Amino acid sequence: MSMKRKKVITYGTFDLFHEGHYNILKRAKEYGDYLIVGVTGENYDIGRGKMSVHDSLAVRIDNVKKTGFADEIIVEEYLGQKISDIEKYDIDTFVIGDDWKGKFDHIARYCNLVYLERTQGVSSTMIRQEKFNKHRIGIIFDVLDENKIISETTQIGEFEVTAAYTDKDDLKKDFEKKYDFSNIYDSFDDFLGNCDIVFIRCGVDDRAGFIEKSIKSGKHVICDPPFSLSKEKQIRLFELAKENNVILIDNVKMVHIHVFNQLLWMTQGNLIGDILSFSCSVSKNDKSKENLLYDLLALTLCPMIKIMGQDYNSVDIQITKDGNEIEFASLDFKYNSGRVLINVGNNIRVRNQLEIVGTEGTIRVDGNWWRGNYFELDYPDSDNVEIYNTNYNGNGFKYLLKTMSNMLSNGRIVSTGVFPDESIKIVDILETVSKLEENQERRN
Repeated sequence: MSMKRKKVITYGTFDLFHEGHYNILKRAKEYGDYLIVGVTGENYDIGRGKMSVHDSLAVRIDNVKKTGFADEIIVEEYLGQKISDIEKYDIDTFVIGDDWKGKFDHIARYCNLVYLERTQGVSSTMIRQEKFNKHRIGIIFDVLDENKIISETTQIGEFEVTAAYTDKDDLKKDFEKKYDFSNIYDSFDDFLGNCDIVFIRCGVDDRAGFIEKSIKSGKHVICDPPFSLSKEKQIRLFELAKENNVILIDNVKMVHIHVFNQLLWMTQGNLIGDILSFSCSVSKNDKSKENLLYDLLALTLCPMIKIMGQDYNSVDIQITKDGNEIEFASLDFKYNSGRVLINVGNNIRVRNQLEIVGTEGTIRVDGNWWRGNYFELDYPDSDNVEIYNTNYNGNGFKYLLKTMSNMLSNGRIVSTGVFPDESIKIVDILETVSKLEENQERRN
């Protein structure tokens, strides 16, 4: 009768494979006869907000394989898989580095638990810091809300916020106190000299000017959309970015999150049939920002353009103003294939929702749909609703930074999150709204 093999399992990302990884695997193998190594999958890493992973899954698996210690390599794809794997593979011993000490104590109910001391003086984080240059980000702001860029940037190892600029003296002390950040420059030229990427967080009237100056100084630019309310100016800004070989990217986080890309795949791949209706609404109460409604409209128009396309037949625009500000806008688009209805409230409460109705299924998102972290899929011939989601902290800016990291590594300057022609079309629509607003003012 053959004796049962003692099975050992361990897990890791194994990014930028180093001596510490090698030692963990070698010592783990000593606890049994058969070693299974779980390598974290890319979607799992992204879903839990681990955005600094450099090597691809294939490279990380190959590096583990080359050590010769792993008898079997599996991919860790979801939270909680470790317990399922212990049962599935009949594991005797679970081994993990002692930097996780206390975090896996519950595993001891299922098998032997061993915390191994890490190799001192080496880690993937240290290698990233030594191997890769830091991309310095500077923030231009005229409101106190920095859109969580400072906290989100810390989760991507190759980026850091190094400078800030505002021409509003009353905001400087408040910003410094709120974010514990003191590198706020009075001179715009000095500010540009202390960053490689400019993040623009100001009113729409000032964005184009800051974008142009930053691009001409050779800086990459991230900016809230729209960059302007002029299609002609929007086209020129993208041309300028191309001439200077720099990135100009819309700060729309959801297009960089994989759940939203699943939604796009289902709509563009005809998985819910022909699209009959697209409806989207959003509202916000923030009196600190001028022309907020145009920012909200850009947010709603982005998924519309991506899903329904740019070739609509007509649009009916209704706006309601309160003094100098639009407080509500409704846009009704007619396409050959269906209809789009967009409602946006500026200090007027509108139910936040996104619904896409197809001949074979309906996609719905209630609440903050622009976060791009979940949607429901309802098929008419099924009693069950399928839910697609991912969980992350923050507001998703780190996903945009991860995209930008890939672009910088590959020398690519054109964003595929929001393509330039999509960004220009959004501004084309917003320019029509702006002209309607101007006409109303003249009549009044």
